[in-house]
Amino acid sequence: MDGAASGALWQAPALPCCNVTEQLHASTLQLQNLHRQQRLCYGDSVHGEFPLSRIPSIVLYVLSECCLDPQDLARLEATCSFFKRPANFSPDVSLSLSELAALGMCQRRAGFSSMSTEDRETFKKRCGGSWKLVLRFLKAGEFCYRREKCQAIAGPGHSVVVTNSGDVYTFGSSSSGQLGHGTLEDEWHPRLLKSIHGVRIIHATAGVGRTMLVSDLGQVYAFGKDSFSDPEYGGSAKSVNSPRLVDSLCGIFIVQAVIGHFFTAVLSREGRIYTFSWGSDAKLGHQTESRDKTPQLMKGALEHVPVVQIAAGFCYLLALTCQPSGMSVYSVGCGLGGKLGHGTRTDECYPRVIEHFQLLNLQPVVIAAGAWHAAVVGLDGRVCTWGWGRYGCLGHGNEECEVLPKVVEALQGVKVVHVATGDYTTFVVSDSGDVYSFGCGDSSSLGHLSTSMGGQAHRQGSVLHPELVVSLKQRQERVVQISLTNSVTWNAHTFALTDLGRLYAFGAGDKGQLGTELVDNESERGNPELVDIDLS
Repeated sequence: MDGAASGALWQAPALPCCNVTEQLHASTLQLQNLHRQQRLCYGDSVHGEFPLSRIPSIVLYVLSECCLDPQDLARLEATCSFFKRPANFSPDVSLSLSELAALGMCQRRAGFSSMSTEDRETFKKRCGGSWKLVLRFLKAGEFCYRREKCQAIAGPGHSVVVTNSGDVYTFGSSSSGQLGHGTLEDEWHPRLLKSIHGVRIIHATAGVGRTMLVSDLGQVYAFGKDSFSDPEYGGSAKSVNSPRLVDSLCGIFIVQAVIGHFFTAVLSREGRIYTFSWGSDAKLGHQTESRDKTPQLMKGALEHVPVVQIAAGFCYLLALTCQPSGMSVYSVGCGLGGKLGHGTRTDECYPRVIEHFQLLNLQPVVIAAGAWHAAVVGLDGRVCTWGWGRYGCLGHGNEECEVLPKVVEALQGVKVVHVATGDYTTFVVSDSGDVYSFGCGDSSSLGHLSTSMGGQAHRQGSVLHPELVVSLKQRQERVVQISLTNSVTWNAHTFALTDLGRLYAFGAGDKGQLGTELVDNESERGNPELVDIDLS
């Protein structure tokens, strides 16, 4: 059929028109830009251009003051050899600008700045051989547990608050002197701990009748029950009602401390774990008496692997490591309920890596150890839980145990940055500052309250899936930290710290642990109330 018969005129298809002159001009401009970028890095500048190689000190200042992440510094080296080649700065002329910037940011950290040159080099080798890896290690630790930032600790019946300036306030039960004020009297309002005035505290932890503080000089102060394990296990213990240095840790620079039921553990700035007590059964890889106050170095797989965070449950310990290959989680102790995360319920006397995260393609960045269950936050914002599942504390919609880490599917679409666990309870905080909680609702510490027609508040039962804590959402503030009581013997209370430096408390308050006096025979408070304390 021809074009006339079809009713349409045939037209030749349009051919692309190649403007050779324009293409050559564009190519010339690209080459000129490339040459110009090379001149800016290495010299041979023309009028009006200033090569970076002539002002490396300014480049180094910018890199350091911008507080770039170690990954960003590594990308600069991979992108341009100007940032990778030796910068010829003393005392080490072999270091690149990226390495010098990383070293400078490390030196701003209190724990690192006090190291000798020899200790720094040893530390660098332990972290993987570069200052960028050392910086990554230090920043990972700061992110995990708010080191050198204000923090609130909801202990069993008492509370500890550390301000940005390093001052400490305690309140609540002082039955064993755990408030540190020199008496056994309870405090219903935050009270400044004056006996350590002038000492800057960067970290705190609380256990049953015990409190431990870590200073910016790596010293550890302890008060309350003079024992590193529960007296029921280690025998009767006397009380110390004011802060006292832990002499056995002198010579070891400590950055974190945690208190379990049968043991206490501390973490050194080099990433080594030391434990006290619970050695008679070799649960933590050593054979010592329960009352022994000598710190024992954690043996086994973690001897040569740097640890950035530790977390203590009732009878087990988690450790988060930072290596050039990535972050990993190790567990040790009692395996009942599968809380060690290895697919079994057997005990582990030495730390063992939880391999299941590789199968989940999840890189852990934060760990939390509840009394009977555990949780991890991944770099991508996913949350995994495992262990005993009573009351729905794992967030999987049931009360079954999980012997391997399992992603909480109900949080899909929520990027989580923080997790906290207690006695069958779990809280997570999203990157937007929203808070979700699940688990045992027998107390008001979950923050979920319903109101009857008569206006009476009622607690929920078990919360099997993560639920938004509406009472905190209504405050219209971004929550950055949650702390809740991690004890099987005390009613729980919870703290929520916001980015504005405000602290809210709810849950059990019969001993003053909420920082306010209750009225009308109240023993707890279901809605978050502002704690009258200046965290600046």
